[in-house]
Amino acid sequence: MSDADPRQHTRQQAERLRQTVQHLREDVGKVQDPRAQALFETAAEVLTGLEKAFRDYEAGTERAWKR
Repeated sequence: MSDADPRQHTRQQAERLRQTVQHLREDVGKVQDPRAQALFETAAEVLTGLEKAFRDYEAGTERAWKR
């Protein structure tokens, strides 16, 4: 796959987002502050949606990403 192929980049970014989501969810269990827990969980949810957008782009499953 060429460096100019956007799928290579979307895969990398989706994986980075997945890793960040995993880390945020692990941190929810490490902190005691309910506000911090809510912040980490909210951030994880937002990033999960963004990760899905990257994967949908790659798969072409959403109407907006179809040619």
